[in-house]
Amino acid sequence: MKLDRSGVSKILRVLTLAAASLALPSFADDYADISQLLRVNKFAEAMTLVDSKLAAKPADPQLRFLKGVVQRNQGKQPEAIATFTKLTQDYPELPEPYNNLAVLYAAQGQYDKARVTLEMAIRTNPSYATAYENLGDVYARLASQSYNKALLLDNGNVAIPPKLTVLREMFKPATNAPAASAPAAAKPVAATASGAATH
Repeated sequence: MKLDRSGVSKILRVLTLAAASLALPSFADDYADISQLLRVNKFAEAMTLVDSKLAAKPADPQLRFLKGVVQRNQGKQPEAIATFTKLTQDYPELPEPYNNLAVLYAAQGQYDKARVTLEMAIRTNPSYATAYENLGDVYARLASQSYNKALLLDNGNVAIPPKLTVLREMFKPATNAPAASAPAAAKPVAATASGAATH
């Protein structure tokens, strides 16, 4: 599953024109500074900067999004879930917080919650490819759980093991890529970057 990496630029696009016209150039630099700290894994410094900027602009959705990303990268999943949940409540039109929330649920094995949350992301933005990809991953995990349960109930069913093998192969890391046991950490790009999400 992929966390949204371009939330900064996408959030800017969905904010109203009036709000965008009030944004100061220094805040764009702050977003880039926080993103840079995330890219180099300086999570404590990123959190300090996010918190200082949130003190001045507590409702800023970009800063709040970045705070959730930092919390996730610091291993503070409950706090990140709370941050992204509050963002979905305050800004239900933004798909990225739903996506990142779903990834956190999936990492905890809460695939039904992840599915529902990704469906909300897709409802807010029907062309959000990252959410569709992640939803496919969630469906595959749910399928794996169902096949395993079916095999427990009928261990003589020869049709199930090949299906499980295919699903296991889907989630194996590529031989030339580093192994990962959890979704990659979200590292938002600078506000001037393209809207390409994930990866």
